[in-house]
Amino acid sequence: MHDDFLPLETPDAVEREYFSDPAEAVARLRALYDAASGFLTERFVACLGGEKPRARFRAYYPEVRLTTTSHSKTDSRLSFGHVTTPGSYTATITRPELFANYLEEQLALLMRNHATPIGIGYSDTPMPVHFAVATRTDLNVPQEGVLDFSLRDVFDVPDLNTVNDDIVNGMAEPHPDGAEDLAPFTAQRVDYSLARLAHYTATDPAHFQNFVLFTNYQFYVDEFEAFARSVLGDAESGYTEFVAPGNQVIDAPDGKIQPLAKMPQMPSYHLKRPGSQGITLVNIGVGPSNAKTATDHIAVLRPHAWLMVGHCAGLRNSQSLGDFVLAHAYLREDHVLDDDLPVWVPIPALAEVQVALQEAVAEVTDLDGYELKRIMRTGTVATIDNRNWELRDQSGPIHRLSLSRAIALDMESATIAANGFRFRVPYGTLLCVSDKPLHGELKLPGMATDFYRTQVANHLLIGVRAMEKLRAMPLERIHSRKLRSFSETAFL
Repeated sequence: MHDDFLPLETPDAVEREYFSDPAEAVARLRALYDAASGFLTERFVACLGGEKPRARFRAYYPEVRLTTTSHSKTDSRLSFGHVTTPGSYTATITRPELFANYLEEQLALLMRNHATPIGIGYSDTPMPVHFAVATRTDLNVPQEGVLDFSLRDVFDVPDLNTVNDDIVNGMAEPHPDGAEDLAPFTAQRVDYSLARLAHYTATDPAHFQNFVLFTNYQFYVDEFEAFARSVLGDAESGYTEFVAPGNQVIDAPDGKIQPLAKMPQMPSYHLKRPGSQGITLVNIGVGPSNAKTATDHIAVLRPHAWLMVGHCAGLRNSQSLGDFVLAHAYLREDHVLDDDLPVWVPIPALAEVQVALQEAVAEVTDLDGYELKRIMRTGTVATIDNRNWELRDQSGPIHRLSLSRAIALDMESATIAANGFRFRVPYGTLLCVSDKPLHGELKLPGMATDFYRTQVANHLLIGVRAMEKLRAMPLERIHSRKLRSFSETAFL
């Protein structure tokens, strides 16, 4: 069977409509998306039921389109919410019910800053059947060869021409009609990551919150759950639910959570607040590859900040186990982002994040000013792709670390920061010294001191406090212009 022999069947065509109210625009996006995904789902279910395909079935993602002819200058303090030159700008949209708040915020800014209505209609980007049925937990798209017809002959499948990072990497070309991109990700790229998130974390992407903590040890998960249970018992906290892998939801301190028979690769936990203003913790495990994978996919949710809170090797003899390290620069030897973000690109420290982290350390430890220096150093963190780097010939690594003035080394922080820079997601790093391999204190059982245990217990709370400080800031202050390039998408 080949699609040359099948007629093309699509939903009824609709005219593009224009909106000056963001809520109405999002409602129209939802109606168009539901019609397109419903069309494909209905045909797919019929084919699974044995109905012989009578046509090639195709539906399209809805799109947002802005056209402006004015060079009028917008508020130069804003890093998003406007376009810089006249022209047409467009973005394909998926799962508008999931992104409703985000879409309303972004569209409201465009309408306000350009005083022009937004066009809503169908794009010319086909919706893959895999993504159309993604919310149907009772359906799975089988691999090619399982069905008695070729899936590609009857439905569209994911297309690498639209599942890529060309926009955020600054490599996207104008569309055939001359339009530029309005958002950092295409609909297919978003759908791909939503599917990957559900697979890697064992939680629905709808549970992810706007403030994300990454860690590399299970201990932090235990502390996060304990903290979550404590605030769920406080009606004034604003937190409403805690979600564990398997989409297990509790709303009270004594709620039951069952361990999964098979844990996902990157288990995620979500302490929720209304409007997704809570905190998500992701245990990415060890290694820069995991760090890149997690951030590649979480980035499509457009979080307001992500922070690394984990363990590191202290590189200075003056450090003690349990001391904190606040990264203000990164030595990148992780290599997983070399093709997307060359190592000559500087990854700057973000003042708002740095201040939030330092203030959180001071509040939790009851130390401030010069006294804070007893337990925390600020400096360069090196990230390497070799977990057993200390077993290498010492002359090379030690010389490079000394030249960089690095004060700590881990395997994830620079990757998370660099991908935050690449995806325009504010980032930061606060680590806890767990070993000092250059000074005879290797990471071995029984070496933890009481001070170390206390500091590790405080570490997760510091990360939470820092996120709460960032949440209290205006959105335009968190998403500073430092993360934006010469030519940027209007959507955050």
